[in-house]
Amino acid sequence: MQHIIILGDGMADRPVKSLNNKTLLQHADIPYMDMLARMGCNGRLATVPEGFHPGSEIANLSILGYDLSNVYEGRGSLEAASMGIELQPGDMAARCNLICIEDGKIKNHSAGHISTKEADVLIKYLQDNLGNDSIYFHTGVSYRHLLIIKGGNKHLHCTPPHDVPLQEFRPLLVKAIQPEAEETASLVNQLILQSQELLRNHPVNRKRISEGKDPANSIWPWSPGYRPQM
Repeated sequence: MQHIIILGDGMADRPVKSLNNKTLLQHADIPYMDMLARMGCNGRLATVPEGFHPGSEIANLSILGYDLSNVYEGRGSLEAASMGIELQPGDMAARCNLICIEDGKIKNHSAGHISTKEADVLIKYLQDNLGNDSIYFHTGVSYRHLLIIKGGNKHLHCTPPHDVPLQEFRPLLVKAIQPEAEETASLVNQLILQSQELLRNHPVNRKRISEGKDPANSIWPWSPGYRPQM
């Protein structure tokens, strides 16, 4: 028997005063979702195992029945799979956001939801200037991209940029969890700072600024890991 699992990932919200204190979902016209709700039954499920952060990739893998303690390798490896990129042994993959930094603070995690067309130009520019036989940037969708470091050590403390809006970025730079990861942490931080120099005056960003949009003036790698054994 085949099944379709529909996940309302990120659908929860807070009441909005202008909508008579309803959430957006309560206010929306959703007849088909209402029909499915009437046909089904309700329940509660803890989708994030103890010891794991409450992220989409954690909850989704858990719902699909995976033992996260054995298979979880960060969001980067899943991003690679979604792009059809086959990670080799020793390849460390990390989600690589294009973000906007203003006055030394993370203004937003999405560079104003930059278009994929604009982002592709910037990611290819970074690959041309920062990439080499060990460092690869791959274009994803909008602000969501991929960084692969061959021989990189995944034991890094990285901060998801969407968790720290308006915070100073320098205290949030990557830190090694183990001594063996110091070199990788230093490399990733170097890439972040170099990306800021390269992207600051890029024509794509100058155009975005002239249009009143946030520039994509920094990368922000996070959630690193290797190829999972699934």
